[in-house]
This record gives sequence, C-alpha cells and structure tokens, in this order.
Amino acid sequence: MPYRLLKYAFKNPEELGDPRYFDQPEKLKSSYDVVIIGGGGHGLACAYYLARDFGITNVAVLEQGYVGGGNTGRNTTIVRSNYLTPEGVKFYDESLKLYLDLSDDLDINLMYSTRGHFTLAHSDSAMRTSRWRAETNKHLGIDSEVVDRQFIKNEVPYLDLDCGGTHPIMGALYHGPGAVARHDAVAWGYGRAANVRGVEIHQKTQVTGIKTNDDGTKVVGVETNRGFVQAGKVISMVAGSSPRITSMVGLKTPIEIFPLQACVTEPVKPFMDTIIVSGSLHCYVSQSSRGEMVMGASADPQELHSTRSSFDFVEGLTDQMMDLLPFTGGLRLMRQWAGMCDMTPDFAPIMGKTPIDNFYLDGGWGTWGFKATPVSGKTMAYTVANDKVHDLIKPFGLDRFDTYKLVGEKGAASVGH
Repeated sequence: MPYRLLKYAFKNPEELGDPRYFDQPEKLKSSYDVVIIGGGGHGLACAYYLARDFGITNVAVLEQGYVGGGNTGRNTTIVRSNYLTPEGVKFYDESLKLYLDLSDDLDINLMYSTRGHFTLAHSDSAMRTSRWRAETNKHLGIDSEVVDRQFIKNEVPYLDLDCGGTHPIMGALYHGPGAVARHDAVAWGYGRAANVRGVEIHQKTQVTGIKTNDDGTKVVGVETNRGFVQAGKVISMVAGSSPRITSMVGLKTPIEIFPLQACVTEPVKPFMDTIIVSGSLHCYVSQSSRGEMVMGASADPQELHSTRSSFDFVEGLTDQMMDLLPFTGGLRLMRQWAGMCDMTPDFAPIMGKTPIDNFYLDGGWGTWGFKATPVSGKTMAYTVANDKVHDLIKPFGLDRFDTYKLVGEKGAASVGH
C-alpha cells in the first residue's frame, strides 16, 4: 500500500482538510415536509431539485444501506435517448440534455463521455426495427440513423462483422449522442448539492412501515428502524425494492423484479471509444475510463428479489462477446455483480401520483434507470412541489394499466442499457 494512502487511513477525517460529502445527522427529526425513500440517484436528484427549484429543504432522504449502493452503483452507466415511442424519446432526451451540463451544475467531475451508440442488427427483422426507431427518433429531433456494414467497419474496426460466421452483422442503428458517465459520482454530486441546501441524508435507515390515516387513503408518516417520523409527503424511489414499499400502503402495481447481471475485465489500454449493443445476441459492451471492458446482457428470465450472480451468466455472455470481439478471449474477468430490475409489462416506468394521497411513486425502471436520473429527479420534484403531474411523465402514470394506455417501450429498452 502506498505510504500516502496509509497516512490518510490513520488520520481523523476532520484533519484531512476536505469536508465530508454529506453531513451525518445524529437522529431523525420528528417531522419533515417530504420524506424520500431511497438514497440512490433518483432520490438524491429529487431532493436536490426540490431544494434548488422550489425551496423545499425540510426533506429527509432515507437509505437502508449507503448512498448509491443500490442499482445506481450496479449499472453499466450508459446514457442515450434513441427509444422507440414518442413518450420515451422526449423523456430520455431531456435527461441526456440535463447530463450535458450536470458536472458544472453539481461542481463534480462526472466523467461524462460521448461515445456513440451502435445497436447492431443481425437479421432483416432487426434492420426493420432499426429503421422504425431511426424514423421515430428523427421525427422528434434525435440524432439517430441506420448505418451499413462499411460504416460500422470504419468506426469500429476491432469488431468481427461476421461474428464467427454464425450471425453476421447486416447494419446498425447509430445514435451519436450515446454516452457513459461515472455512476457513483452522479449520486455523490446530487447528494452533496442537496445536503448543502439543507436536505438531510440518513444512511443505514430502513423504512419498516408507512402510516396512513384511519381509512388508509392518506399517508401521514413512516416507521423506520430509528423511530417514527411524520411526513407531509412520501416518495418511493427504491427501484428493486418497490414492491416491498408499495405493499406497506396496500398499493398494487404490475412491477416484477428480475436480476440484471454485469461484469468487467481487467484494465487494458484504452482503444474502444464506442458503445456496442446487440439485441439479437443479448449483450453489450463499452470500455471504462480505467480501461476495463464493461459487459452485460439482458435481465435474468426468472423473477428473483436478489443481487446474486451466476456462472451461467458469465458463460453465456463471454461466448457471445468472443463472437463480436474475438480478442476478448484473452482477457480475465475482474468482478461480476447484479442489480434488481423493477420491470413493468410495457417496459416503461411508473411515475407520479398514486391513489394514496401524499404518496408518490417512481419505479418500474427495469434496465434504464441510470440514464433517467436527472429528468426523473426534476419531474418528480415538480410533481411533488405542485401536487400536479409534470407533462413529461403523464404517460407513465400507474393508472395506464387500468385504462390499457400502455407505452410499449420493450423494443428499445431491452438489452441496450
């Protein structure tokens, strides 16, 4: 261990000169105007925009673990807006625009890096879907286009266009603004900026129950492992723990939980400046700023509330990856992990007000929650502050499953995280 690092390990934090990212309140107050359940990117972003845009600072963010320790720290950091539906395109494009200035806004280096996002097509049907998505994107002002094999060869020369001869690449949907960012820095940045404005962040604070009025129509507070607090409004922003929280108020949703696994290789010299996705092969890959190859696949097929990882995932993923990038066969895997994806039937989130007064829901994010962090926080803060659903998230209301007005985002949300 370097001496300088060892020296810091034995110092008192107050002696280091740099302030803590977050205050650590000794206890919860008896009441808050807003209680946000979930200290991931979405919860912290919502707290920040409540404080910055609406002056609502009597806010508590309750995190059962540590800040960013859930899906925010378990994703593969891709940001894009080349979705299939007009509702999805508008929503995620607003988030991408917010990301562009977010480092300056939060005064932290998010390592935001525009790479270009290729969704490979290995069949005629995949090419038709690519054209469909490209036309939808262009109509809404999004930079997307269908490209041929020669374009791919020029931009991604290390890719085997024949994929070992088993599933040759015919073309791709190319989304130039596709990017990656440092996921933990997004959480830390939003958390610090919210904390500076007076928001309290309580880690290691688990919500054990939600109290309603006598007839169960209105939320009045939350029970935690550190005591009860009154709350004017409560927002659930807990991703894979959504069913557990919504059950506390007797709210039924169609959200199901599936593990989503990913892994990284040992670092190698940076060479890959694009994001490669193959829906047909159910895999995707980019290279981190540290040189690691970040790889993932689609969500596991069986519902499971767990972050366990499996050998079956690695075996299947690496087999497909070596077809795309043969040289990866010589790399060693460094670590593997999983997150809990809260999936909805139409692969679009559930956001906004609920039938329970003062209880708001932000969930159903599946595999695309990280890229929505800024816009989710901003629109949910608006909705809570005004008790009026923001226009961008009106299509994502829970009541759409009663009226059958589904969004139908599966074609652009699956795999291409």
